[in-house]
Amino acid sequence: MLGDPIEKNGSTIIPIVSYGFGFGAGGTDSPKSGNGGGTGGGGGIKPIGAIILDEKGARVEAIKGAMSGLTEVLGDAAAHALEAQSKRANGTEKET
Repeated sequence: MLGDPIEKNGSTIIPIVSYGFGFGAGGTDSPKSGNGGGTGGGGGIKPIGAIILDEKGARVEAIKGAMSGLTEVLGDAAAHALEAQSKRANGTEKET
């Protein structure tokens, strides 16, 4: 859970999220190429659902791919645009 419960119209909504973090480091000491090193880290938070408490009782509602659906649409649109641009550049399709 992340954040405070939200209360509205007699219902309480408690957000549920998935989160992860990772860190790494590495280095080298080579007589030929010299010394080198680096570090990195990252993390992410993704909403996955909510616990809803209302007059019907308590239940868990999952978020049904809102973000994955959006990324699929954007990815498809970008792929279509790149394909159309490539065809125009090769002279196999006219601009519309």
